[in-house]
Amino acid sequence: MELLLKAEAYIFNLFKDKLSSEYIYHDYLHTLRVVTAINELINGEHILEPNATHLRLAAWFHDAGYINGPENHEERSCEIFKDFIKENISENVNIDQVCSLILATKCSHFPTNLLEMCMKDADFYHFTLDNYSELGELLKNEIETTCTKQLTDIDWCTENLTVLTKNQYYFTDYAKTYWQPKKEKNIFKLRENLEKLKLNKKGKNKELKEKKLEKLDRPERGIDTLFRTTLNNHTQLSAIADSKANILLSVNSILISISLTAIIPKLDSPSNAHLIIPTFILLIFSVITIVYTILATKPKVSSNTVTKKEIEQRKVNILFFGNFHQLPLSDFNDAMNDLMKDRDYLYDTLIKDLYYLGLVLNKKYRMLSISYTVFMYGIIISVAAFCIAFIRI
Repeated sequence: MELLLKAEAYIFNLFKDKLSSEYIYHDYLHTLRVVTAINELINGEHILEPNATHLRLAAWFHDAGYINGPENHEERSCEIFKDFIKENISENVNIDQVCSLILATKCSHFPTNLLEMCMKDADFYHFTLDNYSELGELLKNEIETTCTKQLTDIDWCTENLTVLTKNQYYFTDYAKTYWQPKKEKNIFKLRENLEKLKLNKKGKNKELKEKKLEKLDRPERGIDTLFRTTLNNHTQLSAIADSKANILLSVNSILISISLTAIIPKLDSPSNAHLIIPTFILLIFSVITIVYTILATKPKVSSNTVTKKEIEQRKVNILFFGNFHQLPLSDFNDAMNDLMKDRDYLYDTLIKDLYYLGLVLNKKYRMLSISYTVFMYGIIISVAAFCIAFIRI
């Protein structure tokens, strides 16, 4: 649905431009997890339209208010949604119902219907994930930064256990059946971790604790966010370039079609001889514009054969499809496993991949700039030529 795609783009740009870097948990990725959970619940609970759309919209906007801090963010999220829907009017959307679903994510709210139950369950979908402990660390760091207070690992683990075992419950039948068992596994892991932390506090297993602290100090998550955000930006810029190129191709194709069908057949008449030069000026500039536009969007696939020896010597970017598309699956599998084992090699490859993506974008936008310049001057010169031709009649 086009409205949901607009909502996704709106939230992505809103968080990218206005969300403080302090909010490393309540960010776009958290919203994406909630949307994923909502989609799973919609299918599992067999929720039909327009309620399904209302749930998806509420999921996209439920934490938008975090751009101004956590206090009463649900109310601010409703206001942001209302601003969005004013610009993207849809007769099938009940604004009040979407806002009520957003407000249903308040911690103190008890759901009163199936849709509110879905929102409540989806907001705690991360309790079921395999990387729940990592997400918990993100939330802990966010609280410490934004609330200027320190939480010990034991206190944090204890508080998490309290929330998971006493304060949070799944309401929908689907979540009780399929999510609760996964949540129970994370509760078991939390209890194990709490026991280890207590042993560390007593002076035992010091080596294990030091390794854990060392791991927490490494900026792995920040680097991961950096690469993900940069790659998303590159992808969006490439899509924008393709859209601009499509506009130029369409406009100039129409101009050429009109010229060939409506004007050129009449130029053999002596009374229309004054239109020959302006018409051909228009056609020439249109053709040049189309050529540069095609060059900007023309795909390039590498024809060089990459050998296994080059991969082992780490001379090629294995993440680029033009390098690995000719490789057997076994060689590609070995290369990717080697890449994932070596942290420095992995980051170097990602940096190289981003760099070459940047080169491709630079070429696209340079060619598009030439195309738009040629098109602009072509239109001006062509109109001027037509005006001069008619004046001299």
